[in-house]
Amino acid sequence: MRRHPSFVAASVATLAASALLASVATPASASPDKRNNNTSEKLREAAAAAGGLEPLQALQRIADANGGTRASGTPGYDASAAYVVDRLRAAGYSPNVQTFDFPFFQELSPATVTTAGGALETLVLTYSGAGSVTGTTTAIDVVPGSGTASTSGCEPEDYAGADLSGANDVVVVQRGTCTFQIKAENAEAAGAEALIVGQRSDQPGVLAGTLGEPGATIPVVGVDYEDLLTLLSPQTVTVTADTISEVRQTSNVIAQTSGRTDNVVMVGAHLDSVPEGPGINDNGSGSAGILEVAEAYAKTKPTNAVRFAWWGAEELGLLGAEYYVGQLTQAQQDDLALYLNFDMIASPNFARMVYDGDDSDAQGSGAGPEGSAQIEELFTGFFSTSGLNSKATDFSGRSDYGPFIAVGIPSGGLFTGAEEIATPLDNQLFGSTVGVAFDPNYHQAGDTIDNLDLTVFEQNIDAIAHSVITYGYSTATVNGVPGQSGKGLTSVSGPGGGIAAGEGSAGGGGLREGHADHVGDLS
Repeated sequence: MRRHPSFVAASVATLAASALLASVATPASASPDKRNNNTSEKLREAAAAAGGLEPLQALQRIADANGGTRASGTPGYDASAAYVVDRLRAAGYSPNVQTFDFPFFQELSPATVTTAGGALETLVLTYSGAGSVTGTTTAIDVVPGSGTASTSGCEPEDYAGADLSGANDVVVVQRGTCTFQIKAENAEAAGAEALIVGQRSDQPGVLAGTLGEPGATIPVVGVDYEDLLTLLSPQTVTVTADTISEVRQTSNVIAQTSGRTDNVVMVGAHLDSVPEGPGINDNGSGSAGILEVAEAYAKTKPTNAVRFAWWGAEELGLLGAEYYVGQLTQAQQDDLALYLNFDMIASPNFARMVYDGDDSDAQGSGAGPEGSAQIEELFTGFFSTSGLNSKATDFSGRSDYGPFIAVGIPSGGLFTGAEEIATPLDNQLFGSTVGVAFDPNYHQAGDTIDNLDLTVFEQNIDAIAHSVITYGYSTATVNGVPGQSGKGLTSVSGPGGGIAAGEGSAGGGGLREGHADHVGDLS
């Protein structure tokens, strides 16, 4: 479905109403900074004075009042967006709210498959329909041991001769050459009331996957290969899936300073959490960090306009950033000088990481677009001069820089780690506990304000402020476009730190490894 943008005042009013309906007693907006914070030192001092704690506390309260989540498509996200809008308005910005449709999915309780012999281990496929069906199984073209070559349920003709005329028919197919969506569509069209998809013979574990988008009206669940074999003969089973699968609306919040609009510096952080938790590190931390800098920067007169963005639906596959970039004309894309991304900047067992713009670590996805190396140098230089160690993290596509890189916009940013395990080198550089995830609460209910490292959070806010004012004055080092010099590049006092080489991180953002991990594989 093509999505249509809406930058209308009514959208802001709708968000404000949502916040009231959420009954969240958020604090009054912080007093706007009326100073002209026109040097790196001044801006860092102003942002540090605010500290970032107030927006973190507000986002935690919003989550607490909305079932422990701020996921896009829920009242918790709408209240979060309304809070950001209110803060920006108080600081003197005129924020825009860009609304878009997206495929929403939530599993309300675990899926089940129960046979006469007991319960089987199972997982619901993302965008499965809901329901509870007790009926007889019919296996469709399942050939044991066929592995990747299985075409089970891939063609409507596979159902020729199958009697699915009853009210509770449960079809059993195997993973193979076509998508799960095709398998589900064919099963439902043939008359099935539930679908069980078995794993391939060459793949261990319970099948996890996605139908790609809402549309299925029957339960669709996965089982492992061994249990698939037990379901090939007709028998009575009960299949349950307790889900919500539908198209909903969410939003991006965007605010821009004065300055030239043909060389825009874009700064972004995703605002949504996963459904499983409040997302105060992922990514309340990045959202709070850029909010504090935006407020402190409001009275500054930059050469280049700085456009701040809080993205929706990142956790479902970078959808807010993808929508934003997808709506830009080529000329509007060309007007973006660079993009800076801040996702998870307060991990409790942190590593201080900078996106590897030049692929100097030779890890993963390669270098960013031309100019990305210079953005990396700005951050590593800032940390080094501040006496802080840093290391590279790969442009893995796991956060909102992905859509910008895809259209050739120089990008960079900061990250303190997600599920990846800290190494002895991380301990040496940052004091991380070896063998423990950078954020043990990643995508869980424990991602709360009580489980952050506020010291690295404040250090990263300093780095954000330095990058914003530097590029607000001049992007010459990135794209050759001249501007004012000196103010943004004020020296940073400190004993000097180091940049680690040879051991990069494969993390890079709040999204699980590959977009599909939120929703499973497609086939």
